[in-house]
Amino acid sequence: MSAARPLTTLRTVAVAAALPLLLSSCGYGSDATDDDKRTQVAADAEKLSADEVKIGYFPNLTHATALVGVQEGLLQKELGGTEIKASTFNAGPSEIEALNAGSIDIGWIGPSPAINGYTKSGGKNLRIISGSASGGVKLVVNPDKIKSLDDVEGKKIATPQLGNTQDVAFLNWIAEKGWKVDAQSGKGDVSVVRTDNKITPDAYKSGSIDGAWVPEPTASKLVAEGAKILLDEADLWPDKKFVITNIIVRQEFLKKHPDVVEAVLRGSVRTNEWINANPEKSKASANAALKAESGKALPAEVIDPAWKSIKFLDDPLASTLSTEADHAVKAGLLEKPDLKGIYDLAPLNKVLAAAGKDQFDDAGLGAQQPNS
Repeated sequence: MSAARPLTTLRTVAVAAALPLLLSSCGYGSDATDDDKRTQVAADAEKLSADEVKIGYFPNLTHATALVGVQEGLLQKELGGTEIKASTFNAGPSEIEALNAGSIDIGWIGPSPAINGYTKSGGKNLRIISGSASGGVKLVVNPDKIKSLDDVEGKKIATPQLGNTQDVAFLNWIAEKGWKVDAQSGKGDVSVVRTDNKITPDAYKSGSIDGAWVPEPTASKLVAEGAKILLDEADLWPDKKFVITNIIVRQEFLKKHPDVVEAVLRGSVRTNEWINANPEKSKASANAALKAESGKALPAEVIDPAWKSIKFLDDPLASTLSTEADHAVKAGLLEKPDLKGIYDLAPLNKVLAAAGKDQFDDAGLGAQQPNS
């Protein structure tokens, strides 16, 4: 499991006494502190059906809906007296472990770990309940060593983790180039080097990798170190849209606390609306949240291009999830999955309808509703 990092002054989310022990011992995430008054639960705020909701996400710009929603208090506002308790994760598999263990109830996560988590539980644990973001993934390379796509052959290229969303995408791209790589070891015509995003820039500077297929802001951090963008993954998809971040929920939590789930989704929809209406303010908010995580804000030369490459949206882009599952199967990382039931968009569409917004389709992969 990936090591957890303590959160700092990001939001008011005090974790119950037993949870930090579970998180620290299992590496599921890190509990937040209660220094930021913007997410303080008002004394007279009315609770929903649960006293708290435990949410998880990554300190990545592709998870900015959660970063900004917590930082600006937009999620807490919708929850009233039901308190947010947040954890951050370095990669999807550890977040799925936390969801399975009940350490989080709702999470922002990439499509590949969501697919893996759903299939490994026999479809019994999670549901995807919304989209959150598209794009923000690039292949960046050392321009002295790699000048064209064909030059990637024989080089060492980093991905964040075996089987994560970018790893699957890169393995699929390699296969489409006609090159052979053993998915598990990463060895072959290209060396796929699984590297934590936090240390990828140092690996690049040291010369131990020649490039990386990574999400933002890691891609722009590498560019700031002299790397060049060789490929934007969005260019490989119809309409340049593909799901990079979903919102998932424990099925048990959804069943017991549908009002809480709807409140989180209202907060997510309103956060995305605010992000898109206020790009500079929302970028600054996301950067403040990242600074609270790491102690250091991203410089303009990193966050400005990174922010522009990500689309924040509520559409889960369900058809692209099926395609990404096919890529994982082709790479040998996943047996052909039955994804029927992975989505439950009824709560999202209820929220969208109430807000007068367009509703979204689950591409035939929705859970059967009790009244259907």
